[in-house]
Amino acid sequence: MRKILNEELGRPTAAEFAAMPKMPVVVVLDNVRSSQNVGAFFRTGDAFAVERIILCGITATPPSREIHKTALGAEQTVAWEYAASTGACIDELHAAGYTVLAVEQVEGAVMLDRFAPEEDVRYALVFGNEVEGVGQEAVDRCDGAIEIPQAGTKHSLNVSVSGGVVLWRFFDRMSPKR
Repeated sequence: MRKILNEELGRPTAAEFAAMPKMPVVVVLDNVRSSQNVGAFFRTGDAFAVERIILCGITATPPSREIHKTALGAEQTVAWEYAASTGACIDELHAAGYTVLAVEQVEGAVMLDRFAPEEDVRYALVFGNEVEGVGQEAVDRCDGAIEIPQAGTKHSLNVSVSGGVVLWRFFDRMSPKR
């Protein structure tokens, strides 16, 4: 076995990536406090070709040294926008035809391993902040919720780790490149 070199990975240029089909998934960050977590979402969003990221409330926005440090430039390739209110953002996504799901531990949540994204549906996934999770006002506006099954004592993952797990599930089922 030989490790593949970076120049052998066949990475698209920023212009090629912009023109590529995207997975019909929007990431919504609800008051995420850590710029490093925001940067990690950009990097993960780039890896899985999300449609865009919406940064809500107190969530940090580019340009930011901390975001860039973990995003490795993905904040320049993944489309993003800012919304002052997560609730208003969710209302706009509904009006645009998205099914909005909270990634949260709530009554009635569907476990991620039992959730099958539908090919003809556009999704918006709401991830919450590091302390409170997705705010109740946002949860109340969502169409449903998905939860990551866990076995440990904490029943808690870092928000950017949760993003990677959930976005992989959607990418595995919906990717335009697969």
